Amino acid sequence: MSRPEHHPPCKVVVIGGGYAGTLAANRLRMRADIEVALVNPRPRFVDRVRLHQFVAGTGEATVDYGTLLGEGIRLVLDSATRIDTAARRVRLASGGALEYDYVVYAVGSTGAIPPSVPGAAEFAFSVAALEPAQRLRAKMQELPADALVTVAGGGLTGVETAAELAEQGREVTLVCGGVLAPSMSAPGRRYIATWLTRHGVDVLEAAEVSEVRPGAVVLAGGGAHGGVRASALTIWTAGFGVPELAAASGLRTDELGWLLTDETLTSVDDERIVAAGDAAAPSGRPLRMSCQAAGPLGAQAADTVLSRVAGTEPAVIDLALTGACVSLGRRAAMRQLARKDDTSVNVYLGGRVGAAYKELTCKLGVWKIRREARRPGSLIWPKGGPRP
Repeated sequence: MSRPEHHPPCKVVVIGGGYAGTLAANRLRMRADIEVALVNPRPRFVDRVRLHQFVAGTGEATVDYGTLLGEGIRLVLDSATRIDTAARRVRLASGGALEYDYVVYAVGSTGAIPPSVPGAAEFAFSVAALEPAQRLRAKMQELPADALVTVAGGGLTGVETAAELAEQGREVTLVCGGVLAPSMSAPGRRYIATWLTRHGVDVLEAAEVSEVRPGAVVLAGGGAHGGVRASALTIWTAGFGVPELAAASGLRTDELGWLLTDETLTSVDDERIVAAGDAAAPSGRPLRMSCQAAGPLGAQAADTVLSRVAGTEPAVIDLALTGACVSLGRRAAMRQLARKDDTSVNVYLGGRVGAAYKELTCKLGVWKIRREARRPGSLIWPKGGPRP
């Protein structure tokens, strides 16, 4: 009697251990014949939605991977420098390489301090990733309690950072560029503005930081807001970018560096590379960068790989984004309600109810990853969002 044919395991390398990559790695364990290696430069998971708390000293923002990853997943503490698609190897900064049958490209996003703003790269701090946040936290601890702090960027990251510091008694100026919290509804923006004003934040709309100096910022626009203003510490939260790994690997990207994929999150250049999270541009149209989108996109990427291994047709993206939360210190928050296409409606939850909702959503980000480790394939998400 002949022996059954032996098939080698399918090797999947997940690049990036954030919300999307970690969940994708866990979900891939739905098949016992898949070997998963997760490449990440840090030994701990960064709970990015809590970095503003970490900077202010009101919370921590890292989690032990040992509590997040399912059995059998290999954590490779390294950085990917190139995806060698011809040899099917992921080249590593250490000089090593990982062979793959499929890659899940989940490199995430980074802070982007524009080189066009004089002094910003040298003197401004970022809160977009762990290492910059660690430097910022150390700087905050050195500052006198009455030192003037400027936050550049009136989006949700800027609002959360300014609010967290203001609640700690810091004197904060929030420079918005355009309007405050532009993704929120008009009633939601008014609620945020009222909270910030009551807590002493000087909110400057229609003003921009045109230069950063060691102890000051120069503002352009905004009429009376223009000119030089003292700033013992400047925090830059305006804008994000993505790592250049895709372009360095010869894969097509959009003008900002997002990996171009089809609606199954598969690279338009190589069906063995599937993207997840912030760094993916399906049909050239990235979804909103958020923890809300990252988990489902990680699951979608894993499902695409699983379909290809099984020889079936992968499903296309079906994800509804239904609003956003913004923290206002530790005792208040604003939960903006939205339609399935992520357009805000004039309804929100504020105050302590909003804070409870926000804290729940923060906890759910990590909880869903842990559940996926225990029960691969368990994540479900709201669907019906349009992809025009």
